[in-house]
Amino acid sequence: FAKLTNCPTSPRKMRLVADLVRGVEVEKALQILKFSPKEAARNLEKLLMSAIANWQAKNEDASIEDAELYVKSIYVDSAGMLKRLRPAPQGRAHRIRKRSNHVTLELG
Repeated sequence: FAKLTNCPTSPRKMRLVADLVRGVEVEKALQILKFSPKEAARNLEKLLMSAIANWQAKNEDASIEDAELYVKSIYVDSAGMLKRLRPAPQGRAHRIRKRSNHVTLELG
């Protein structure tokens, strides 16, 4: 189990990568994330490594190979937004919403 909070990527982009590894074995998921060109994949790879380390700390006597770990659940929730202003025509301003997200990953 591992959480990533306030990651400065839009939830929509993060979900694209999260859908790739949902329900996949840990070793295969790491390979998928390693070779994915998306920036969100780097953050999810770190999160998956953290979840593996947390699992090892909890089950010290078991090995990863024997356990056949897989990504049981992974979901992306929207976090707070940073609101910025962009100048617009005729003295107006448009609001830019810089989105961030929370990712929760559970191994099974």
